[in-house]
Order: sequence, then C-alpha cells, then structure tokens
Amino acid sequence: MLTKIKVGIIGLGEVAQMVHLPILESLSELYEMVAFCDISPKLLAKIGEKYRVKQLFLNYNEMLEQSDLDAVFVLNHMDYHTECTIAALNKHIHVFVEKPMCCTQREVNEIIQARDASSAHVMVGYMRRFAPAYLRAIEEVKSLGPIIYARVRDIIGPNQFFTRQSSPVYRFDDIPSLAVQDRKERTARLMREAIGELPDEMYVAYGLLLGLNSHDISAMRELIGMPIGVKAASSWLDGRFKNAIFEYEGFNVTFETGIDQQGRFDAHIEVYGENKSVLIQYDTPYIRQLPTTLHISETIGDNFNQSTARTTYKDAYVYELEYFHEVVTKGMPPKTTPEDYLQDLVIFQMMMDAIQHE
Repeated sequence: MLTKIKVGIIGLGEVAQMVHLPILESLSELYEMVAFCDISPKLLAKIGEKYRVKQLFLNYNEMLEQSDLDAVFVLNHMDYHTECTIAALNKHIHVFVEKPMCCTQREVNEIIQARDASSAHVMVGYMRRFAPAYLRAIEEVKSLGPIIYARVRDIIGPNQFFTRQSSPVYRFDDIPSLAVQDRKERTARLMREAIGELPDEMYVAYGLLLGLNSHDISAMRELIGMPIGVKAASSWLDGRFKNAIFEYEGFNVTFETGIDQQGRFDAHIEVYGENKSVLIQYDTPYIRQLPTTLHISETIGDNFNQSTARTTYKDAYVYELEYFHEVVTKGMPPKTTPEDYLQDLVIFQMMMDAIQHE
C-alpha cells in the first residue's frame, strides 16, 4: 500500500517557498519531493539545492515524462494551471492545484473532462476550509436557527509586508523574455474570455477576485451555501477595492475587500442569528502557525456571553496536505473539487455583471 507520496512541484515562487515546500519537508513521513520545475534557471538551482532535490526541469512536460511521480503540486501562475493539471491527469498523476484553479468556466470543464478520463484526483488548494476553527464554525452555524445576516471581509496589506519580516523569498531576473510575453498575452486572452472586452480596471477587479477572494467566497459557500444572486456590486481605485450585496433566502450578505498599504490582515466571516453570532477570523498565511480563531457571541436570558476559541496552532495548510495524502493513498474524495471551484466562478461572474451595471 502506498504510504509516502513522490511529488513534483511546478512553480517555485512565493507561495511555494513560504508555505508548501517547508510543509512538505516537515511531513517527510508522508511526502518525498523528487522533482522541481520552474522557468527561472537560477531559482530552480537555488531551491533544488536548498531542498536537496536533484531532478530539476525548466519544462513541466519533461518533468512529467521523466520523473516517477504519484502527485504534482501546481503552484505556478494561474494562467498555466489548466494545461499543467491536464498534462498530469493524462498521465494518471494526482494533482494538488493552488487556487485559483483557473480563470474561465471553459477551463474548469476541460479539467473535469480530463480528470474523469484519468485514474487520478484533483484537489484545489483552499486551506482556510481545512482550519479546525472553520470546521467548528460550520457546526456552530447550524445551531443559530434562521440566519438573519452575514458579512464577509478581506481587507489586507501587501504580502511583502509580512514576507520580508519573516523569511526571504528568492527571486531572479532570468525569466526568458518570450515567457514574460507569453504570460502577458495569455492573461489578456483569458480575461477577455472570462468577462468580455472591458476596461483594464475590470480585469484587475476580476483578477483579485480570482487570486484573493476565491478564499472568501469558497469559505462563504461551504458555511452558508450559494447565494441566489447579487443585488448590487461596485469597484473602485482601479479595481483594488470592491463590495457586493449577496441575496440569500431570507437574508442578505455584505462582502467587502481591498488591498492597501497597511501592515495588517483582516479576513473574516461573521454569521448572525437572532440570539447568537459566529465569527471566523483568519490571519496572514505567509507567517506560519498564526491561528485561525472562532469568536462566538450569544444572549441567553439576561446574559450576553462572548468566547474566543483558538483551536490549534497547527497550520491549516498542514491539515490540508494531510488530507490530500489521504486522497492519494486511500482514495478519499477531495473536499475541494473542480466542481466546487466552478461555483466560485459563477459567483464572480454575477459580481462582475453587477459591477458593470451599477
């Protein structure tokens, strides 16, 4: 029976260096990193040396062809997630793909088709939904009675504020000019396919929904379900800030998000019942072991009670990768599937339509 998974990593940038590689190394009883792939030769050599990985590739197809892999982690830019994921599935290699899984609904359907023709699974990287405090919040929300309101917020400062104070991120200027141009053209093409011919600030707004807010919307969906629609939405500051009102049966949800220059990370979801509210507070994922906390307020008779639960310091990413190990080795169904991710794109499309008609 398979116990230790042989993995290849596609993309050795910020999220790989800050999160996945250190965790995979710490879970050495579950994972063996055998191959790395990146388009930066200097970065590839540096990270390969750091983690003592000798199979190094500039092309992911060569890695998939030449390495003996049970799974791949697709951690490169979102514009390339679909082709990397499908290439791995075609070789019956399991895939962990960071959010956003892709940019368009067409790509989701292509990934689902490739997965259904393969013996391998696809799991999307939504670590917030694996945090124990979040899982407890799901149960607490069930005890609220009818929901009367909810709010979702993700207003944060730049990632570099946290990364430069915690650990170095290696970056080199040796990415081929043709690759830089290809990514630029691919991004433009996928954005037009996703939301049509629109001003650049609308593409920025959609890109941030994919990159940052897929976390928020995904967690909201599991907690309280899919909205009926979007009553209103707006975007300003060239797409950096957005808000929306989601319509549910019997209540509304406010959503607000933006990126400024403050060194703080305010991401939370709060759900209100008549006598009780449940709030999940997240912190930056770029500093490991910062806990997700659960805050409960409840009125019973004349008593107003507030409590805070810090369930664990164990990283939500660790729980997520332990879960993925079970998917690969025991056939456990992935929690965060391509079908699940598709629901986020449906909501994003509703938001972009509402923004255009504000």
